[in-house]
Amino acid sequence: MRVAVVAGPGRTALLQELAEDGTGYAAPTLVNDLPAAVADYERTGPVRGGPDRGGTERGEPVPGEPVPGEPVRWVWADTSTIYPSLLRSGVRVDRCHDIALTEALLRASSGTTLPAGQHPAARPLLAGQAALFGQAMLFGPAEPGIDEAREILSALVSAHADQLRRIAADPYPARFGLLAAVESAGGLCAAEMRARGMPWRADVHDALLEGLLGRRPGPGFRPPRLAGLAAQISAAFGGRPVNPDSPAQVLKAFATEGIPVSSTRSGVLRDIDHPAVPLLLEYKELARLHAAHGWSWLDEWVRDGRFHPEYVVGGVVSGRWASRGGGALQIPRVVRRAVVADPGWALVVADAAQLEPRVLAALAGDHAFAEAAGSGDLYQALAGAFGGDRGKAKVALLSAMYGGAGGEASQLLAVLRRRFPRADAYVEAAARAGEEGRVVRSRLGRACPPPSAEWRGLTASPDEPGADDQRARRSLRARGRFTRNFVVQASAADWALVLLAGLRRRLAAMGPAGTDGAAGSAWALEAPGLVFFQHDEVIVHCPQAMAPAVAAAVGEAAEEAGRLLFGATPVRFPVTTAVVDCYADAK
Repeated sequence: MRVAVVAGPGRTALLQELAEDGTGYAAPTLVNDLPAAVADYERTGPVRGGPDRGGTERGEPVPGEPVPGEPVRWVWADTSTIYPSLLRSGVRVDRCHDIALTEALLRASSGTTLPAGQHPAARPLLAGQAALFGQAMLFGPAEPGIDEAREILSALVSAHADQLRRIAADPYPARFGLLAAVESAGGLCAAEMRARGMPWRADVHDALLEGLLGRRPGPGFRPPRLAGLAAQISAAFGGRPVNPDSPAQVLKAFATEGIPVSSTRSGVLRDIDHPAVPLLLEYKELARLHAAHGWSWLDEWVRDGRFHPEYVVGGVVSGRWASRGGGALQIPRVVRRAVVADPGWALVVADAAQLEPRVLAALAGDHAFAEAAGSGDLYQALAGAFGGDRGKAKVALLSAMYGGAGGEASQLLAVLRRRFPRADAYVEAAARAGEEGRVVRSRLGRACPPPSAEWRGLTASPDEPGADDQRARRSLRARGRFTRNFVVQASAADWALVLLAGLRRRLAAMGPAGTDGAAGSAWALEAPGLVFFQHDEVIVHCPQAMAPAVAAAVGEAAEEAGRLLFGATPVRFPVTTAVVDCYADAK
């Protein structure tokens, strides 16, 4: 059952039940307490009749009995603007259809690069929804704004029905429908993880910083360790003042010593024999920690023992997530010591082993490769083709996926091509498509961005002699490498999203600690819940007694993800789990 919702300020909202094709069949309902209405729907199901449940004429509200157990899918403009307020009221929903996230997928699939809000149906919806949130009052005694709200609800229903039609018209509608569903589920997960927060010991973090950097400095000053290193760096250059934060000054200092240096990147500096180099490398590492996860970060992002990051679902074109501030996806190993479970609780840390190579095996349907991917260590299983050398097998496989072909990688790649021709052909076809300016797609249908007009102009006649000929060839190869990797990385992102949605469903079924597993609709912090997601890694915070069940749920979700994406395949997607008190102890 689908229910469209347009929320206003406070707790007011308009709701409308929808038919299977996404159109409305009953008059909109005004509710003065949206969280309570959502909780009722989640608990009892829809309360109206309808064309598929004994309703009479379309568009007329028909009294009816609740339909217990019938799942409800909420249809709204943007999960990030509506769902957090429901969570704050203690209400969790099982599923939704996010118009903005789905529109982005559909537009990418059609090769359109305009933002989702530019769609004719979505534009008034998203803009109007934002306007309603800015009003001081909605649906008062004289019902100010009610007409506008009805127009926005109509736009919402229209956009949703249009999206369902476009999904049905996709060459693989079931796959794309699954992609839209798990992308929307990802929006729910992101909001829930932000609301719940990752357990974070501020005192441990502060002690870590003090041990590495010295006591917290005043505003505008370097920590003692960084200040000491800066002085040593200047001394190593003969006493001339050198600001290690200034690449220009560092390069000039090396030049004065008669050492030409192309950049101050760590990889470049490591090849230089000079007493300042180890000092600079240590300074860069500590300065990065201080800037990204120092005391200012701690003050801004950690409160009440929780880190509350803001995830951006589908923030990368491959479908991977990004974060809006806080560096949620880049927690340094040294800082992970501060991620500590609550007393009596545990962290279940799980990550998929060698995910992208296994995805390639399933995508290509290469029987020999798939058989190898059915084992525990894929690289070791492939080592026989490389004289038993696991490291060479890894280099060859990564070269196939990422387009590396220099030095030894070229020879190893040739071996891989002979042994696993279908896997090689799959990524080669994706690379050729990219070089030809075509769009490639993930397993579920996520499309890569089309080439820009500048790229098309540059590469239109790459064989003609001229000053831009070499640049055009480089551009062709670069896009080929991008699409070669996209089909694998984006399909791996599909798999991870399906796993995330399946795990979320299983965790909700477990319910709060001490219950019999009835989840209900409450957003209970006593229940096990996801607190971290990054590409192929998840962390669940749960009562210690529930950790074995959570670990089992992760394995079940991984198996389900492989089955839903690839059907019957010998490829296995093993997930390693560690039950720990501290994130740093997981690996």
